[in-house]
Amino acid sequence: MFSPDKNKMRRDTLFALGTVCFFFWLGITYFLFLQKPNSQNPSSSELQYNKNLELKIDNLNRQLKEQVKTNSLLLSKLKQLKNKDADSYVDVNNLIDLLDDPNIDINQVLRPKLVDKIKPKAPSLPSESDTSINTVKKESNEDEKNEESEEAVSESEDPDDDGDIVINNKDLQTPEKPVIPVLVFSCNRVTVNRALDLLLTYRPSKAQFPIIVTQDCGHKETKEVIEGYGDQIIYIQQPDLSDPVVPPKEKKFKGYFKIARHYGWALNQTFTEMGYDQVVIVEDDLEISPDFFEYFTATLPVLRADKSLWCVSAWNDNGKTGLIDEATPELLYRTDFFPGLGWMLTKDMWKEIMVKWPRSYWDDWMREPQHRKGRSCIRPEVSRTKTFGKIGVSNGLFYEKHLKYIVLNKQFVPFTVMDLSFLKKDNYDESFVKVVYNTPVVSVQDLKSGKVVDKKAVRVTYHTREAYKKTAKALGIMDDFKSGVPRMAYRGIVSFMHSGVRVYLAPNVNWAGYDPKWA
Repeated sequence: MFSPDKNKMRRDTLFALGTVCFFFWLGITYFLFLQKPNSQNPSSSELQYNKNLELKIDNLNRQLKEQVKTNSLLLSKLKQLKNKDADSYVDVNNLIDLLDDPNIDINQVLRPKLVDKIKPKAPSLPSESDTSINTVKKESNEDEKNEESEEAVSESEDPDDDGDIVINNKDLQTPEKPVIPVLVFSCNRVTVNRALDLLLTYRPSKAQFPIIVTQDCGHKETKEVIEGYGDQIIYIQQPDLSDPVVPPKEKKFKGYFKIARHYGWALNQTFTEMGYDQVVIVEDDLEISPDFFEYFTATLPVLRADKSLWCVSAWNDNGKTGLIDEATPELLYRTDFFPGLGWMLTKDMWKEIMVKWPRSYWDDWMREPQHRKGRSCIRPEVSRTKTFGKIGVSNGLFYEKHLKYIVLNKQFVPFTVMDLSFLKKDNYDESFVKVVYNTPVVSVQDLKSGKVVDKKAVRVTYHTREAYKKTAKALGIMDDFKSGVPRMAYRGIVSFMHSGVRVYLAPNVNWAGYDPKWA
């Protein structure tokens, strides 16, 4: 039997143990209570987050409803276009606008057929073009083409048509597109990725526009950046990294000798080793516009068809704000000045000049009369390239005062559906020269004082080198010459904007040609 003292001791022990357990449980419960989120009184940050989330959801729902409404409207108008009568045609430019804004009146897209006033096809290439460039096929009989179009529509009609748009395979037939490689020259700029990223972003087709990156200098960090693009590009390296032989007086211009050597090697690789028939040349410090590839695709047939042209350039030396009409990015010109900075030439032209390719200053060499031979280039009103390369062999020449202010086009212009035959010499010389010399003559003082704001275009004349330079400086355009040719001039005429007025800085109508002594 247990004694009373032992029973009391056991009760005391059990009581103490129970008390400890109770307080331990009470502490845990209190701790858990403190950690429990207060759902009844959310913090101000939580309230703001929930409010923002609700607003985003409401905004998304509204956008979704608007998009559904827009899509329905667009679909209904496309159905109307499908059922158009045979006496009307679809205006491609307005169709593009309709896709952007379905609220456009359908009558702006459907136009009555006229007598071939507008030709949406690019000019045909000469028959002797190489097989990689295919001419745009033209129908010999317009009536036959209309009948084929009507037959395609009738064949696609179904008596059980539920209203869906039916696309006939014949409607999808397009001429084969030319392969136009882009040759990117690089050296030691790791920022080459900035140029390559834009080229890859805007490139519509890898097969049609292979990008070849050629590197000189052997710069390791730049090489690593280029190799990071893998099979998106073709990477080649200039093998001769030795110092070129430079005349003692030109030691500080050694970089220009290396560049000319690099250009000659890389162009030979592109045309001879790889077998391409044309190439667009850019450098590692150029940004491009959204329609960069469209521009060169559309102008290639003109370049090949007109032997008085020897290049197409994406650059306008006077392309600053105020000196160009940014509202008309579709404007194109001929120029006797070789612009560079994003330009295209053909294999045939390279075969001609490669045998006498210079050891240095290749761009000025291209501008010399004995090499230019009276030929011109195509150039845009608004530049399709823009340089960000402040540091280079030219040590920032012109950059701070000029190059960084050039405007880069931001709008996509569908050049390939436009008729560019006006750029051919016979057409251009007749229309452009006539327009210029029928424009009223004004003085620089009248132009700067705003006395000609009521006129859309004016002409300012010059007769001497000094007069040209003085007028160019006064009106804000570049005033220098290369082999006697003012920048962006055609037949001595330089076209630009001033205070919203089109200005033609022009010589006499009986202009006798460029004087190489004007420098």
